[in-house]
Amino acid sequence: MASFPIRDQKKDHLITPENAALVIIDYQPVQVNSIASMDRQLLINNIVGLAKMAKLYNLPIILSTVNVKTGLNFETIPQLRKELKGIPSYDRTTINAWEDVEFLKAVKETKRSKLIMTALWTEACLSFPSLDALQEGFEVYPVVDAVGDFCSST
Repeated sequence: MASFPIRDQKKDHLITPENAALVIIDYQPVQVNSIASMDRQLLINNIVGLAKMAKLYNLPIILSTVNVKTGLNFETIPQLRKELKGIPSYDRTTINAWEDVEFLKAVKETKRSKLIMTALWTEACLSFPSLDALQEGFEVYPVVDAVGDFCSST
C-alpha cells in the first residue's frame, strides 16, 4: 500500500498543530462559581485538560480575562493558570473579547486560521467573539465540554 505525501499542515482543511490556535476566555473564579449547566469540577478538569493538550501540540494559546485590572474580578482560576505559566493574559473591560485591541492583535499574530475557542459562558463570552471571528474569515471550533452556562440543564 502506498500513501499520499503528507499534506501541507498550514493549509490543510483539517485542524493541525500548524494551522490552529487555542483561545481561552474568562475562566475566572466568580464566573466559574456561577456555572449551573454542568458539574463545575468537570468543567475545570476539561479546560485544564484542553490546555495540556494545546501545550503538548505546541499550539499558540491566547488567554483573556475581564475586569481584573479594574479590581472588579479576579485572575484566571489557579488550576488553569498553573498550566498556562508564561502565557500572557489579555485583560479587557468589554464582554466581547474580539472588541479588545490587544486580544485581537494576539489572535491575528498567531497567523492561524482555525481557532479552537472556549469561553466560560456560552451565551456571551463564547458566542460574541466566535461570531466576530467567523465574520473575519476564521474557522471557529468551540469546545463545548469546557463551556458552561449559568442556567441549569435540568
